[in-house]
Amino acid sequence: MTSRPSSRPQAPARDCFAHFSAIGTRWMDNDAYGHINNVVYYSLFDTAVNRYLVQAGALDILHGSVIGLVVETHCNYFAPLAFPQLLEAGLRVTHVGASSVRYEVGIFAAGAPLAAAAGHFIHVYVERESRRPAPLPAALRAALSVLQTTP
Repeated sequence: MTSRPSSRPQAPARDCFAHFSAIGTRWMDNDAYGHINNVVYYSLFDTAVNRYLVQAGALDILHGSVIGLVVETHCNYFAPLAFPQLLEAGLRVTHVGASSVRYEVGIFAAGAPLAAAAGHFIHVYVERESRRPAPLPAALRAALSVLQTTP
């Protein structure tokens, strides 16, 4: 009998990520099975990325002329999490294009060495009014450079 290498995704370790932020879970995040529902992870991804961009001065959600639209998302789940756990979102950027960015996010139980869930989403940055692709502003490029790693 021959063994094949596993093609199943593996949970990334903490050192794969360039930035971390704490995120509290909420009572409503748990589902009937007693763990955080799968759809909540996409909200955690969005929160981690946008919190970083706002804090870095790279995103003005109300008045900025350029906004990011999510065009692709993906998530792999490795271990259950549940309210009232404190979570940590690890963030990195693996691709920066003329008007797009690929963010990768790992969701960790506080202090855990491996992500309980990990995935990505891609923002295409567009002009707020026209919704046409726009070059990444200098402040955004500077904030992204801090997060850039190799996958």
